[in-house]
Amino acid sequence: MDSGTLLLAATPLGDSRDASARLVDALGSADVIAAEDTRRVRALASALGVTPGGKVVSYYEGVEAARAPMLLDALREGRTVLLVTDAGMPSVSDPGYRLVAACVAEQLPVTCLPGPSAVTTALAVSGLPSDRFCFEGFPPRKQGERRRWLGRLLAEERTCVFFEAPHRLADTLADAVEVLGGSRRAAVCRELTKTYEEIRRDSLAELATWAAEGVRGEITVVLGGAEPPAATDPAELVAQVEERAAEGVRLKDAVAEVAELAGVRKKELYDAVLAARR
Repeated sequence: MDSGTLLLAATPLGDSRDASARLVDALGSADVIAAEDTRRVRALASALGVTPGGKVVSYYEGVEAARAPMLLDALREGRTVLLVTDAGMPSVSDPGYRLVAACVAEQLPVTCLPGPSAVTTALAVSGLPSDRFCFEGFPPRKQGERRRWLGRLLAEERTCVFFEAPHRLADTLADAVEVLGGSRRAAVCRELTKTYEEIRRDSLAELATWAAEGVRGEITVVLGGAEPPAATDPAELVAQVEERAAEGVRLKDAVAEVAELAGVRKKELYDAVLAARR
């Protein structure tokens, strides 16, 4: 018997009209629909004028491990399993990754019905560079861990996208001002594609002041990248390498450390050190 296929389907962020025709077909034809919230997927199906054709089961974070064996059994038996979350793409800070990994391990077919994603939607409307970006999920909830997390973005030159709960947004932005500086550019995207969509583009300092008054709704933050490091005097870099070498660090290792921090090519710095020694 041929195995079934796991369909990962993106669902609308807020406007049901953003649903793809393939999602509508899958809702009506899949043998099993695994949904983060069964009530929401039934409401979506109703809005799209389609009746779920198969069994609808819950598949949220708390039951992922317990539900996976049943869904894998269905796939092994040749049935089609449609996986949807409340909004956007499964597996992107939403349930799905564990089931996909299990299917990959067993070589069970997995495909995707592409569509809405808060990550790429926010990035597109942010007005910030989008040629290179990273996605960081949700920041840690505890302040100390969150500040360390922000510290890792201090030198990140790519635009960064992350989610945040509305009741923690003010604290996160305030910490970002302290760690990253108030002048860093960012955009806060609230209720994307919904009736009360709001996109605030400003400095971190201004956004933190705005958020302190309280914010509601689904939040996606787009953080501008750090400015590239300023050009450094080659003689100064050579001196830094020699200082490390004098401490017992191998020359190649010392060159690699200094080059990475300064954002220069290792070979160029290595050649400069050798030239200075002649």
